This record gives sequence, C-alpha cells and structure tokens, in this order.
Amino acid sequence: MTHQHPGTLYVVATPIGNLEDLTPRAARVLAQVSRIAAEDTRHSGRLLAHLGINKPMLSLHDHNEARRVDTLDAYLEAGEDLALISDAGTPLISDPGFVLVRELRARGRKIVPLPGACALITALSGAGLPTDRFTFGGFLPAKSGARRQALEQWEAREETLVFYESPHRILHTLEALREQVPKRNVVLARELTKTFETFLHGSPDELINCLTNDVNQARGEFVVIISGAPAVVQEDHQSIHADELLKSLLAEGVGVKQGAAVAARMLGGRKQEWYARLQAIKGEH
Repeated sequence: MTHQHPGTLYVVATPIGNLEDLTPRAARVLAQVSRIAAEDTRHSGRLLAHLGINKPMLSLHDHNEARRVDTLDAYLEAGEDLALISDAGTPLISDPGFVLVRELRARGRKIVPLPGACALITALSGAGLPTDRFTFGGFLPAKSGARRQALEQWEAREETLVFYESPHRILHTLEALREQVPKRNVVLARELTKTFETFLHGSPDELINCLTNDVNQARGEFVVIISGAPAVVQEDHQSIHADELLKSLLAEGVGVKQGAAVAARMLGGRKQEWYARLQAIKGEH
C-alpha cells in the first residue's frame, strides 16, 4: 500500500475589480484543487461561476480561522490540494489567512503563493508618490481618538504611508489628516481596476472639499496614500548634549533665565523646563 503524499495549500490572489486580472495560473489552480477556502463563499461563488468552476467551498474568516486549521490540515494530510482566496486581492493582506498559513507552515505543510492583484501595490504604482520606501498600516482604527493616536505614531515617518479606508469613514480620516498633517500631499485611489477608478490628489483640506462637493467620489473602497515627513537634515557639527550646553552656559556666567531662553531656542522645548533644569544643575555645585 502506497502512502498518500500530503496535499498543497495554494494562496491565490483574485481580482480586486476587473475579472481579467485573474492570472491564467490562478484560474488553472482553482480548477484543479479539491476544495477552496474563501472569506465569503457566496461572494467568491460568483467569481468561480464566472470561471465555470464548481468546487466544494468552505468559509474562512476572522471569526472561524483558528477552528478551521485542523479541518484543512486533515484534507491536506489526506492528499487533497486546497486553495485559499479572499473576497478580493491577495489573501493575508488586511484579509484572513495569516493564522492558517502560520499554523500549517509550523506543521510542515507545503504552501504555494500565487501572485496577483493587490490594492496596495496597484494604488502605489499609479499614485505618483515615492515608492522606494513605504509603510502599510492596514485599516486605521474606527474610533476617532484611536485614529488620532495611530496617526500621531506615523506622523514623523519619512517614508510614504499607505492605509485602506472604507467609504463611510473616509471623511473622518481626511479630517484627522487635516488636523495633524495639513500640508502633506495625499492621494486617494478609489474603485481600483473598476469602471469608475479614480485617483484624487491634494491636501487633506482640498480632498475634503472634493468629496463633500461630489458625493460620488466618497463611494467605494479607498487606498489612502500620504507623502512622508520631510527628512530631518543632520547638521555637520557634533550634536551637543543638553546638559553639557547648560553647564557651559552657567560656567560662562550666563544667568538661569537667559540660559533657559538660549536652550529653548537651540534645542526646542519650553523655557520653563530648561529653567528648572538649570536651577537643578546650579544647585548641584
């Protein structure tokens, strides 16, 4: 009796809009596998019907992914090849699949990714903002306080920032950007690869006006691309340690009040804080 070789899990990118963007390899694999794990079986069923593919499907989403691992592993163990797809684009990129791939890799299963459509990369390739370095932040938090906090963490980054956003939150996100990075260039990529694909460029304020004046522009899923913070120019001369400067000022006979003003001008921060530190240093001697 020959031992059955374990099957392979294919991670298959599907179109984000235009069905012609499914690769011939992806169509072939979807037709060959025994079963397909999909984020939403009804949604993906339409794609498979369009391709003339009729395969057993099972759902794999954020709420059941951990429970699905053993089921799918058993199919692989029995020698079945499986495909993982999400509603659109590349699985695991702001979509389910990470837990499954991690656990199956840990069990020594064969995972084969099939490249294809991805909204993040598609948007970057057409936006006209720097792409040599970028950070992808997925979806920003839904609540305004958490969203503001998240943007504060990204604000000083020099590389291009990329986020996904939904139509009912896009104006809230632009308002948060207007508050925190009002002068940055922002690109909104909307309805990518579909009939009404649009790239809008401008400051957060300009884009708010654009979406408010034309409600159609606020429809569809968005990729939000923000230019990075201006690079911090490193001075040629040696950086001065704050306490060294303060001690030198006192040694030269500069008063505490004047010293605090000089420190605030050279190093930033508030005069009161420098005043307190100068007083403390003076008290040590």
